[in-house]
Amino acid sequence: MKKIECIIMDWAGTAVDYGCFAPVAAFIKAFAEKGLVIDVVQTRKPMGLPKIQHIRELLSMSEVNEQFLNRYQRAWTEEDVVELNRLFEKHLFASLENYTDPIQGVIPTLEKLRAEGIKIGSTTGYTREMMDVVLPTALAKGYRVDYCATPNLLPSGRPAPYMIFENLTRLAVPCLDTVVKVGDTIADIKEGVNAKVWSVGVILGSNEMALTEEETKTLSATELEVRIEDVEERMLAAGASYVIRTMEELPTLIETINARLN
Repeated sequence: MKKIECIIMDWAGTAVDYGCFAPVAAFIKAFAEKGLVIDVVQTRKPMGLPKIQHIRELLSMSEVNEQFLNRYQRAWTEEDVVELNRLFEKHLFASLENYTDPIQGVIPTLEKLRAEGIKIGSTTGYTREMMDVVLPTALAKGYRVDYCATPNLLPSGRPAPYMIFENLTRLAVPCLDTVVKVGDTIADIKEGVNAKVWSVGVILGSNEMALTEEETKTLSATELEVRIEDVEERMLAAGASYVIRTMEELPTLIETINARLN
């Protein structure tokens, strides 16, 4: 009988940092230092990509590109991307440890799955240097993974599948059918699709919801459902195999997938 052998988790917005706020704040501050104004909606749209690619995507947005042309009287170049990435990393590293609280329900859910023999891998839009900050801080708070792949040591990051494949190599998981990728961004979903594994989106706490835990709690039941349905539609449109509201639904979903596998 086939069964799920490995869960591959994203980080911010999926496992830690409810709402995925650490990179949002750092991008906005970095662009402000260059005299460019970006809003939260623009900042979140490319989330999940490697951070330097995220900057290229932001600069390519018509409103941001126009700002750059007006301010500097020239088109942006790769040198500008590198400079913005330097500024982004400066702001991110200054605050990263403050955004490593595990999202409620994640630790007990994954420990339950681990007790059943399931391996826990991870992929991220963060670089190895960023994860060197995040990993030990999250571990001190009770969240651990068996392996974490980062995009800066591979041919490319999301939505390419290389980080997933590195996890499967390091964790000795031979079959794509027995792997579930879980993430909170459209790039996460596409990463799973491109790797040909089960691609699962998680809604509450996600970058796509773009709300703090307190903001989520203050929504009316009707408004919350509208927002959940909107995120679910976008994740399914990106190719998600399934979409769950919280990580606590994952064990039941895995039972469903195991039944389908057999």
